[in-house]
Amino acid sequence: MLLHIPGVFTKDEVASLRARLDAGPWADGNATSGHQSATAKVNHQLPEDSVEAREVGQLVLQALNANPMFVSAALPHTIFPPLFNRYEGGEHFGVHVDNAIRQRGNVRIRSDLSCTLFLSEPEEYDGGELIIEEMYGPQSVKLPAGDLVLYPSKSLHRVTPVTRGARVSSFFWLQSLIRDDADREALFRMDVAIQRVNADKGPKDQAVLELTAVYHNLLRRWAEV
Repeated sequence: MLLHIPGVFTKDEVASLRARLDAGPWADGNATSGHQSATAKVNHQLPEDSVEAREVGQLVLQALNANPMFVSAALPHTIFPPLFNRYEGGEHFGVHVDNAIRQRGNVRIRSDLSCTLFLSEPEEYDGGELIIEEMYGPQSVKLPAGDLVLYPSKSLHRVTPVTRGARVSSFFWLQSLIRDDADREALFRMDVAIQRVNADKGPKDQAVLELTAVYHNLLRRWAEV
């Protein structure tokens, strides 16, 4: 499932984050590349251990954990510490698939879902589309600053060359409580439906209570903790 999650950060919040990130020590983006990615990746990245990356990364994690849509769709078990990249002057990222296992220090995860949080407005740069290969064909993603796209890490994807301006974003992976993509999507759709019925009939309605029980029993059956 490919999902657009709007408004993870407000425009003012994005401006504050960008001021901190833009002052950081940007370096060659291949520092975190796997074997396949290193042959396709041409961009800049904040070093993982830089003050800017650590501090802004914590703000990203706080915002994600407070976002109901993200939590419902991802059902995160462990979120890999957010990283930050920058594309400009023709930089790009060729077709690749993300590593199945990511490790940083004591954090090791199975990458079930990949995330890109856009921190540049679409009109600030040309190119830079995230192209994700889906069952129904390639999907082009270029979102407003503060919005996030969530998609399966098993998907082939690429970033087209940035020919004007700069594309700045945060990117990271997570291990979900639900390993299977189809099961996770079914739970998300059920949760959305329950919230709609709840808004119409109230939390004490019998249908809401029964559907909520089914949701949690499926989560209990499928979750890996």
